[in-house]
Amino acid sequence: MKELIRRTTGFEVAMEPDKDHVVCSSTDNDTATLPRYARLPINRCNLPAIILGSLTFQHAPAPLQIDGVAELHRDLFRRLDNCDEREKRAEVFGDYLTVRFCLEDLAEAGLTERSEKRANANWMRVLRGWSFNSDSREGAILKGWVESRFGLLPRFHKEPLRDFSGAAYLRYLEMRSSGLYGTNALESQLDLVFSYGQYEYQRSQQAGESLLLYRGINRLNEHEVLSKTGKRQIVLFNNLTSFTASRERASEFGDYILSTRVPTDKIFFHHDLVPGVLKGEDEYLVIGGIYDVDIRTF
Repeated sequence: MKELIRRTTGFEVAMEPDKDHVVCSSTDNDTATLPRYARLPINRCNLPAIILGSLTFQHAPAPLQIDGVAELHRDLFRRLDNCDEREKRAEVFGDYLTVRFCLEDLAEAGLTERSEKRANANWMRVLRGWSFNSDSREGAILKGWVESRFGLLPRFHKEPLRDFSGAAYLRYLEMRSSGLYGTNALESQLDLVFSYGQYEYQRSQQAGESLLLYRGINRLNEHEVLSKTGKRQIVLFNNLTSFTASRERASEFGDYILSTRVPTDKIFFHHDLVPGVLKGEDEYLVIGGIYDVDIRTF
């Protein structure tokens, strides 16, 4: 395994017990790999967390595919292939999720009148909940979904998550569990949201490209900096983080502006993908890991 990772990523992975905020040694001083404390050993996609969360992936991305989605939902992607208009494909996608998960007829999904209220937590409500507050129960659901599918552990939810037996992490787990309990295959709905977005990027020939995105912050210590050279920093982001394509918009959220190039392969959602779900904000939900970041004042 060590040799496979070394040949794939160029990294020498230390196998000794982890120490807080120690980055795995690299054969290239300009790169950094995902620390062990920020990842799981397994996930549910085609690349392990140590690769998809690394700086190498930012510079040389590859398609990310969640296990089983293409096989279980062939009919959706066949229908999308037959649509030439992007707006029509968004309608097809929304209709497919509504019918597949009985979102407008929860009794058809086998839910009782008592359980229907909890099952109303669908993919659109979760995304809207995140847009209001990423530390909400919906935020915990999404961070937990990223953890499950991509193996990237959350680093922040209301407060830093560093001790996985500590009170902060247990509160996050409680919010995640209560948010998922009794829902109608909510994480499977999110699988399709990500997969549909990736389909659209491939269809528009943007797959593998990188977008320049911004994030406003008030304190530089809000993020985990793994290394620093002048205004360039190697930053470990939370496993799901909001960005915007507008530098001016980012300035509304803080005095410091982080800018980085994000591969479309790691964009979970953007309002253009399904119009009407998120309104009024040019927000990108980005899967985390390590990024090469420029930090400046506005």
